[in-house]
Parts: sequence; structure tokens; C-alpha cells
Amino acid sequence: MEYLFELSDNLLKSSRQDFKRYLFSQIPADQRLVIIKGARGTGKTTLLLQLMKSLKIEHHEKLYVSLDNIYFLEHKLFEIADRFRKQGGKYLFLDEVHRYPGWALEIKNIYDHFQDLHIVGTGSSALNIHKGEADLSRRALMFRLNELSIREFLDLSFSGRNNIFSFSEILSHHREISLEIIDKNKPLRIFRDYLRYGAYPYFLEGVEYYHERLRAGINTILESDLPSLENISYHSTVQIKKLLFILSESVPFTPNISELGRKMGISRDVILRYLYLLEKAELIFQLRRETRGISYLSKPEKLYLHNPNISFALSPQRPDIGNLRETFMLNQLSVKHDVTWTANGDFCIDNKYILEVGGKKKTKNQIDGIPYSFIAADDIETGFGNKIPLWLFGFLY
Repeated sequence: MEYLFELSDNLLKSSRQDFKRYLFSQIPADQRLVIIKGARGTGKTTLLLQLMKSLKIEHHEKLYVSLDNIYFLEHKLFEIADRFRKQGGKYLFLDEVHRYPGWALEIKNIYDHFQDLHIVGTGSSALNIHKGEADLSRRALMFRLNELSIREFLDLSFSGRNNIFSFSEILSHHREISLEIIDKNKPLRIFRDYLRYGAYPYFLEGVEYYHERLRAGINTILESDLPSLENISYHSTVQIKKLLFILSESVPFTPNISELGRKMGISRDVILRYLYLLEKAELIFQLRRETRGISYLSKPEKLYLHNPNISFALSPQRPDIGNLRETFMLNQLSVKHDVTWTANGDFCIDNKYILEVGGKKKTKNQIDGIPYSFIAADDIETGFGNKIPLWLFGFLY
């Protein structure tokens, strides 16, 4: 235990406290089991350490451990939790839970046996808490950490503090909000930077090697994280990688599943399963007519990469700006809203609002006469009427 406390203390001392992700204020300290899912590189470890530091309790009452530590090759998590609790421990922070074999069952047993112990864990976005005897769905409060928003990228880059605006506020008061923001920022330049390297905190280590780090993170997701959670062979991993690179050169597009299958030499059902796994890993979006009650075997209307940075990291050529705009919108809107396919525009939000995405010359022809319809236009600082600056949707969280 002394070794674990030493590691925990060292990490806590070096953790960044001046900037906190949007999710920080939403995590309740009184819940006995909280699990935070998110893609690799989004800042889950830093968030976990910040939550730990914010607790005003004694040093020995809180402990951070990363479950990919070789210490757990010879020690059981349940035994560590038991010893920690007997020494007065109250809050156990578990990072990278998916890297620990049988993580769900042991966390379930800890929860059931030690009712005075609180657990906050982080893991891959592909975590499944509903599986078999280790079903944690009735016990765990789940949160998802998305990639950085433009607002967070701006705050992290310049140590600023910008406000969050709701979707309805942006629709109703976008001109006033835009004027407030451009008074102290250059949003068009910031938006272009964000599309290239703003979705993950990797840029803090240098923009020059940002895409190399992102590619390494994607490889780890496909070669390590997914196989630790799903029954995936090495051959399947290679095929999933190939599929992702094919998509990176084509998205967003309306998929022909049979054609994709012929190109890769595998069946339709296998392609759909691979798309499902890529979506669970938050490397792609599958845009559908509905967001609920859909089987992974149903064909999506459109496919997108999960954020614009992935396009720059994987595509050998400069990505199309129209593709980047749509990918950005889907990524930012999906955090708090249901986003579905519509024949009338690019996206339908919460089964009510229609959004058409384009450049500053985008006209309203496609959505003319449709109630609750708006244009999200690039290359404008302020909008007018139902034409809203595209970059402004980066202030939703």
C-alpha cells in the first residue's frame, strides 16, 4: 500500500489544476460508484486527479491507482480495496479500468461488500457495464467525456475563461454572443487551428508532433483497448485498421456496405460489426434516422470520423473543408443533444431543429420554408437571422 500511496501522491502533486474539463462540475461526490468513459487522450486521468484533489478529506482517505500498473499482475483489486478501507480509506480512484482482467466483476464485489467506500473509475469509451454477471448498470452512475470543445481549446491555450452557451441561447441570441466573444478573440483563426489540432490536449506537448501522437493513440485503441474489452483476433484488428483508413479517405459519405465488404473481402455483417466497434471506440460516428433502439446490424445513413483532427492524422491528403465542417458540428452537438439524419438538411437536432452546414455563401434554398431551420456558416464572425457562425457551436460545453 505504501508503494501505491507514493505513486498517488506524486501524480497528485504534478496534476494540472488551473484548467478543468466541462465534466468536472457534473461529477457528484456523494455517489458510491461513478464511471467516466471517454476516448484515449481526452484527459480522463487529469480529470480523475482533479476530482481527487477537490475532496477536502485527509490524505490517507483517498487513493489513486492506475490498473495498467504491473503491480496488479500479482495483486487483486478487491484485496487492495479491502486493505485501503481498513486503513481508513473512503475514496478509491481507479484509472484505466478496462486494462484490468475481470474489472467489472471485482468492482461489483467491492461495491456490494464495502458500502462505506466510494469508487470513481475511468475507462475506454468502449466499456460495457451491462455484461453478464458483472452488470453494473444498476450500481454505476455513467458519464462520457468528449473531446475538447473550441471553448476549452481556447481556455487551455490562452488560460482564459469563456462562457458556455446552450443550444437554444445560440439559436436565439447568436449575434450578441458572437460580438461578446470576438471582442477579445479571433474565432476564425482559432477555429482553423482547432480543426487541425484542438480536439485533444496533445497540443500542449507541441503542435509539431500532434498528429503523430494522435496516430499512436489510435493504434493503442485498436491494438490494445478494444481487444481488452471485445473478443477480437489479431486478424480482425488488422481488418478494422484497414476499414478505418478506407473511411478516413471517404467520409462523410453514404455507405454502401456490400461494396465495402467486397473491397475488404469480408461479409456485410462483419463490416457492420467493425463499424459498431469503431463507433464504440469513438473513432467514427454513424449518423442514423433515429438514435434509440437501433441494432448495430442496421445500416447507417452516413459515416463520419469522430472529430476533424482524425482526418488530418489519417488522410494522406489535406481533408476537404466541407467534410471537416460537418464532422465538427456532429462532434460538438452530440455531447448534449440527439443528432439524426434528415433529408432536408445536414442534421436534425432533438427531432426538431434542422441545421445546414456550409461556407459563408451558403444560401437557405435547401431549408427554405422549413420551420426551425438554420444555417451554420463558416468564415463569418457574426451572423444574422437564421444564419449562425459555425465556430459558435464550439461553445456548447
